[in-house]
Amino acid sequence: MKRLIAEFEKQSFTQIIFPHKNTDWAPYLQEAQTTFVNIINAITKYQKCLVVCYDIDEVKKHFSPNKNIVFVPYVCDDTWARDCSVLSVDDEGTTELLDFTFTAWGGKFEASRDNLMSQNLAKYYSAPMKKCDFILEGGGVESNGAGLILTTSECMLNSNRNASYSSIEVNAKLQEYFGAKEILILNNGYLSGDDTDSHIDTLARFINNNTIMYVQCSDENDEHYKALYAMEQELKTLAQTYNLKLITLPMADALYYEEERLPATYANFLFVNGAVIVPTYGGVQDKEALKIFEATFPELDIVGVDCSVLVRQHGSLHCVTMNFPASVTLTL
Repeated sequence: MKRLIAEFEKQSFTQIIFPHKNTDWAPYLQEAQTTFVNIINAITKYQKCLVVCYDIDEVKKHFSPNKNIVFVPYVCDDTWARDCSVLSVDDEGTTELLDFTFTAWGGKFEASRDNLMSQNLAKYYSAPMKKCDFILEGGGVESNGAGLILTTSECMLNSNRNASYSSIEVNAKLQEYFGAKEILILNNGYLSGDDTDSHIDTLARFINNNTIMYVQCSDENDEHYKALYAMEQELKTLAQTYNLKLITLPMADALYYEEERLPATYANFLFVNGAVIVPTYGGVQDKEALKIFEATFPELDIVGVDCSVLVRQHGSLHCVTMNFPASVTLTL
């Protein structure tokens, strides 16, 4: 059976793109780099981390010697590794890396170098890579590892992605690429300040093959309440139809930068071997979110990392990382 390998399965390494002065992080570059260092240090307690560097010598200065950090050179436009990296598919025991077209969420920003990144890094991966003539970002799809793909219509069916395809054709493409039995599409749910057109990894995530963890908004006065309530009803219907369990995450406290509300979300967590790394934002809801993760994953370490700087650029922890399964090793 062909399938998109789930993130909760055993991994080989995590990939990250380190920020530099010619990215949008420039106004607060030191703060951003410190956050990336903290994320990388958290990851490397559990597994290897491949760090894509604009300048290897400069990036190395941020770290103590660590056998789990591997540095490779490539200059990117930005740092959203989740969306411009390859996705790993298993086909009857053989892993293939799918390199989709990345247009920075429908042409919102310059992304030509990001789009070429995976082709330039292909020599470092043990698995073969296939170039796919289809616009898709890793943060836009969630897999349960057993034939279910979860996504949102706002992202996947947006005319700024694959305008020449009908919704039926998009569905067929996802089934073709990922061997999916069913494509589960949410028509509701968003976060203020989000550039991605409601990526699923900001809203709802598979944590095993039959459980979805999702953001719930309980404040009727919050601008997100109606949309997230409608999303919750959709998820409950999917849960009944496909025999799924649901676990709620709290809405993060409202976070602002230069008077703009930022898309802070606990759904943007990261699986690594032996742990779940959870984004925190300095609000009172951090403690409640961490308790939920601890109760949900008693066998795993729960590690909080402050990602309040990341959301200034409208993404978070999961958005700046990409996991590679155990079947894909580094060839350096």
